[in-house]
Amino acid sequence: MSKIEALKEIIKTLPPTPGVYQYYDSSGKIIYVGKAINLKSRVASYFAASANHNGKTQILIKQIADIKTIKVATEMDALLLENSLIKKYQPKYNIQLKDDKTYPWIVIKKEPFPRVFYTRNVKKDGSEYYGPFHSVKIIKTLIEMFQHTFDIRHCNHKLNENNIGSDEFMTSVEYYIGNCKGCCQGETSKEEYEERLQNIRKILKGNVNGVISELKKRMHQLAENYEFEKAQEIKDKLILVERYQSKSTVVSASLHNLDVFTIESDINSAYINFIKVMSGAIIQSHTLEVKKKLEELDSDVLEFAILEIRDRFPSESKEILVSHEVNMELPGVKFLVPQKGEKKSLIELSHRNAMYYKVEKYKQIKNVDPDKHVNRILETMKNDLRLADLPHHIECFDNSNFHGTNAVAACVVFKDGKPSKKDYRNFNIKTVIGADDFASMEEVVLRRYQRLLEENEPLPQLIVIDGGKGQLSSAVKSLKALGLFGKIAIIGIAKKLEEIYFPGDSIPIYLDKRSETLKIIQHARNEAHRFGITHHRNKRSKNFIQSELLGIEGIGDKTQLQLIKDFKSVSQIKKAHFEDLKESVGFAKAQIIWKHFHGSSFEG
Repeated sequence: MSKIEALKEIIKTLPPTPGVYQYYDSSGKIIYVGKAINLKSRVASYFAASANHNGKTQILIKQIADIKTIKVATEMDALLLENSLIKKYQPKYNIQLKDDKTYPWIVIKKEPFPRVFYTRNVKKDGSEYYGPFHSVKIIKTLIEMFQHTFDIRHCNHKLNENNIGSDEFMTSVEYYIGNCKGCCQGETSKEEYEERLQNIRKILKGNVNGVISELKKRMHQLAENYEFEKAQEIKDKLILVERYQSKSTVVSASLHNLDVFTIESDINSAYINFIKVMSGAIIQSHTLEVKKKLEELDSDVLEFAILEIRDRFPSESKEILVSHEVNMELPGVKFLVPQKGEKKSLIELSHRNAMYYKVEKYKQIKNVDPDKHVNRILETMKNDLRLADLPHHIECFDNSNFHGTNAVAACVVFKDGKPSKKDYRNFNIKTVIGADDFASMEEVVLRRYQRLLEENEPLPQLIVIDGGKGQLSSAVKSLKALGLFGKIAIIGIAKKLEEIYFPGDSIPIYLDKRSETLKIIQHARNEAHRFGITHHRNKRSKNFIQSELLGIEGIGDKTQLQLIKDFKSVSQIKKAHFEDLKESVGFAKAQIIWKHFHGSSFEG
C-alpha cells in the first residue's frame, strides 16, 4: 500500500466533528497542526484530486507520513487547542510569531513591598507585567511618577518576613530627605503599601479617572480638616497624574473598555495591530508580526493572533472591534466589524498602525537585504497576477499619435521592479495609416519580439499593454504569430479604473490601490507614456521645422537636420544672430536663411 493510500484509509475513519488534526513526517515529528469544524472533510480536502494548492502546501502534503486527530466539543475548543499545540511544538509549516523580547515592560515584582521597575524579560514568576511599551522614555516617566506620587520604594533590598525592621539594611539618603517611607525599617504597613499599588495598577490598566477621583477626594478631606500641607502634597501628585492623562491619546469619551484588532498582510507575513481603549483614551498599542507558511486566510490569522495577544495582555474588555469577520467565541465577549462612526475610525487608526509597521519592516529589509526585498515584491506580483514565473523582466508598451499623424510607440523595460532606461526603445509606426491604436500595437509588439528572437536576446516574463481588451487582443495576435503566446505572460491595464485584463477573459480584476503590484504596473505604464510622448513631441517638432524650411531654395535635408539640432525651433532660427547661423551651416547657407526670414542679405 502506498503512503497516499495509507493516509486515505486513515481519513476514512475520521469523524465529521470539530477537532484538531496533526500531520507527522516520516521521523515522527509534528510538521503541521490545524483546526476544523469537520475533521473528516477538512483533512480529506488536502488529498482531493481536484484540490488546487499552492507550491508550499504541495510540499507539506508530500512530507505527511501520518495523521492524528483530537476531537473536541466545539469549534472554539478546536481554536484554543490548535493555538496551544502550535505554541508547544512550533511545527515547521504553521504560522510563527515573531519574538517580543526586545520590548520593555513594567513589572510589579512578587515580593514583600513590591518594587515597580521596567524589564525586557517577561518571566512566569508570579509577578505582574504591563506592556509592552514602545518607548523606554515613557516607562521611566511613569515609574518616576509612581515613586514620587505613590511613595513606592526605590531600593533593591531583598526583603522577607524575617529581615524587615532588622539592622540588616542601612537607611538611605532618600529616607532622610523623605522620598523613601522606610519599608525596610517596618515604618510602612503592608496594607498601606498595597493601597498605593492598587492606584498604580489602575493607571497601568487605563483607569486614570478613578485614581484622579480618589486623590481629589483625599485632598478635599485634608483641606476640610485644615491639614493644608498634606493637601498640597496630594495636589502636587494630582497634577502629575492629570499631566500623564493629558498625554494619552483621547479618542472619545463615549468609548470605554474596548479592544481593537486589525490585520494587514502580504504573501509572506501578517501584521496584527492591537489597540486598548479605556475611559475614552488609547492606553496601549502593539503590533504583532506573524510569518505565514501556507495559504492562511486573514480571518484565520486574526483569530490566532487575538488569542495570542489576549493571552499576553489579559483583558476584561467585553467588546472587541475587528477588521475582518472572525468565526470565534469568547465567554461574555461580543465581536463587531464596525461600518461607521467612532468605532469605524478606531479600526482605521489601528489599520494605519499595522500598515506603518509593515512599511517600516519593508524599509529594514530593503536596507539590510535588498535581494530579499526584491524577491518579496516579485513573489507578490506573481501571486496577484497568477504568473508561472517571477517577473524579473517586465516590458510595457504605449502608443502615441496626433490626429492620426506622427504615430509612434514606446517600450520600457523594468528589471527586478526598477526601470532599466538603457533598454528603453522607441518605434515609428510603419505599416499603419491614420489613428489605429489596435493595429499599431500589433505592429510594434511583433517587431519587438521578432527582433529579440532573431538576436537571441532574453525575453520578458511579463508584458504590460497600456490599454483595455482591444489593445491586449492585438498584442496577443503578434505573440501567437511568433509562437510566444503562453510562454510569456501578458496583461492590459485600462486607464479609467486601473482594471487589469487577461487574455481571453472579458472580466477584469481590480488590485488594491495600495498594492505594490499595481504600483509597479502603474509606474511602468507612466514611464512608457512619458517616454513615448517625449519621442512623439520631438518627431512632431522635427517634422514641423522641416516643413517650414522646405520652401527655402538651396536648403537641403542635411542642412535642415543641422538647424533642428542647433536651434530646436523655427522661431529660434528666426531670432538667431547671423554669426550663430554661419557657425551652424556655413556663410553661404546662412545668407540664404537670413535673406528668407529678413528680406535681404546680411551686411555686417
